[in-house]
Amino acid sequence: MRKTSSAKKPEKKQPTLAIIKDDPWLEPYAQAIEGRHQDAVNKIAELTGGQCPLCDFANAHHYYGLHRTEDRGWVLREWAPNATDIYVIGQFNDWRECAPYRMKRLNDGNWELVLPERAMKHGDLFKLRVHWQGGEGERIPAYATRVVQDDVTKIFSAQVWAPERPYEFKVKDFVPNVAPLLIYECHIGMGQDKEAVGSYDEFRRNVLPRVVAGGYNAIQIMAIQEHPYYGSFGYHVSSFYAASSRFGTPDELKQLIDDAHAAGVAVIMDIVHSHAVKNEVEGLGRFDGSYDQYFYGDGRREHPAWDSLCFDYGKNAVLNFLLSNCKFWLEEYRFDGFRFDGVTSMLYYNHGLGQAFGSYDDYYNGGEDTNAITYLTLANVLIHQVNPHAITIAEEMSGMPGLARTFEDGGIGFDYRMAMGIPDYWIKTIKEKKDEDWKPTSIFWELTNRRADEKTISYAESHDQALVGDKTIIFRLIDKEMYWHMMVGDHDGVVDRGMALHKMIRLVTASTINGGYLNFMGNEWGHPEWIDFPREGNGWSHKYARRQWSLVDRGDLKYQYLNNWDRDIMHLIGGTHNFQALPIQKLWDKDDDQVLAFKRGNLVFVFNFNPVQSFTDYGILAPEGEYEGVMDSDNARYGGYGNIDEGVKHLTQPDPLYAPAHLGWLKLYIPARSVQILRLKPDTRKKSTSRKKPSKQ
Repeated sequence: MRKTSSAKKPEKKQPTLAIIKDDPWLEPYAQAIEGRHQDAVNKIAELTGGQCPLCDFANAHHYYGLHRTEDRGWVLREWAPNATDIYVIGQFNDWRECAPYRMKRLNDGNWELVLPERAMKHGDLFKLRVHWQGGEGERIPAYATRVVQDDVTKIFSAQVWAPERPYEFKVKDFVPNVAPLLIYECHIGMGQDKEAVGSYDEFRRNVLPRVVAGGYNAIQIMAIQEHPYYGSFGYHVSSFYAASSRFGTPDELKQLIDDAHAAGVAVIMDIVHSHAVKNEVEGLGRFDGSYDQYFYGDGRREHPAWDSLCFDYGKNAVLNFLLSNCKFWLEEYRFDGFRFDGVTSMLYYNHGLGQAFGSYDDYYNGGEDTNAITYLTLANVLIHQVNPHAITIAEEMSGMPGLARTFEDGGIGFDYRMAMGIPDYWIKTIKEKKDEDWKPTSIFWELTNRRADEKTISYAESHDQALVGDKTIIFRLIDKEMYWHMMVGDHDGVVDRGMALHKMIRLVTASTINGGYLNFMGNEWGHPEWIDFPREGNGWSHKYARRQWSLVDRGDLKYQYLNNWDRDIMHLIGGTHNFQALPIQKLWDKDDDQVLAFKRGNLVFVFNFNPVQSFTDYGILAPEGEYEGVMDSDNARYGGYGNIDEGVKHLTQPDPLYAPAHLGWLKLYIPARSVQILRLKPDTRKKSTSRKKPSKQ
């Protein structure tokens, strides 16, 4: 008789990372996820030798670049492995190569020049003339912290920036209060009414007060890193350590950040580490004559869609350059964090171009750039080591799981990810659907369909939707009628519809956040037309590269109504502690009526997207108690008709069927194309069914 084996079946290996434990659908990809995590662990150990935190490693900006020292005078260092000779040329030596300004080659491709204090002074312009086998060229130092452009020749040069009295920050230890995070996305140059490039100082004096009054608690500034072409919107960076001089001086930028902190506003920088400008004289294209110093040297060198160069994240020297760049902006300017641009392009070898990302398989099919993923993970670890209160946001559209999970959990470490599908949804809805086909079930699903373990930044539109060739929401809704019917008292049907939907779209998007909300400068009050930077095709005009604040300030125009609406929304949401973390409880959605209602905390939001039908005594099943009106889009303050009496108290009516769940019927008058917000009064129970019926137009 055969003996039966007593051997136990091997137990399935349990996942060690929280990201996999929390999402069983990720278990088939555990090896890839754990492998990425281990890649980051190994790289940190390699870079630091296991002897210090990553933030103590990333100090390239303290070693490289120009520094004035107490004992050695001026010290300039650069990394140029392929160079055979380097001279510093500038105003101090008539832009000529000469022995005293010849750099000395050190080890590991480093070069150094030590000069006495008298050899250069604050404000001097200079460059490097780099020689290599078979060629030479003028270059801006890679670690230059100040780069300026000549108004006549348009030539860029580095500038010695060492004022006798450097700016001293008044706010020493700022801690952002961003629960929820309400972001005002902005661009310094176009932040003024005049047809010209605005300055840091003008923005600080004229726009920052609007942001504070508007209830936003963060500004996200675009185009800070120096870029040769203004029309690139700051996304073709040339000098990664230099704040754009076309907007003013480093001290003026510091004062702007300091004043924002004094007002309780966090300052997030739009950082571009996904690619770089191809320019060789102004940028890093062939800094030392080689093609592969900072970038890939093969077919991956040029981005196929952006006409730019792609960093080689597999090189430790490149990692040091980029990680130190993050630390530099946090330390030198006291930015409160970063919105990383073009993350999707970094994550995949194909840059995410032409890929649908319809299933988890698409994130783990071997097409991921593991070096770039490691860099992004390290960047988040570093940033949060330098400043535990820092904010990091990923602009990413593929939906890669774990992007906004902590490194310890097995994620890439961002605090938030952009909900990029939402603006696309609104564009598609406005363009392709008749008003009567707007379905509340679809709207609610789109706005709340996200990973429960990752925070997102929701937005109806950003700068992307305002660029020439596209249209803002208000312009899609109203179009040319904005030029003729925005006067107070002019009741035009197209304008009335557009303003009503604009208010509803922005509120339903803002009120369903699970992390934060973003608005682009001026869009909150329906800034007309598009954004078009000066270029040859428009005669180098600044007409559309500005914000016409005078429109919203005029008492005879309707823009003020949209501004009032946005301001009150932001103050309501921002004034509700941890609003973003409150559970969203759907109370009602009926596509036939086009009515949607949901509850967050003690606030109830009731939307009627129906274009023609108002409802009297419309019943919504809600927690029993007494409700009071908070605000509604039909109020005259917001350009509405005033059909809702916000002073009416609403008592839920009992229903035996729902009594065990402590639910009752909240009966409301809801006008067509309107939204109203009510508040459930604490410790109230239904005492009466009588109520005042509001007048109907």
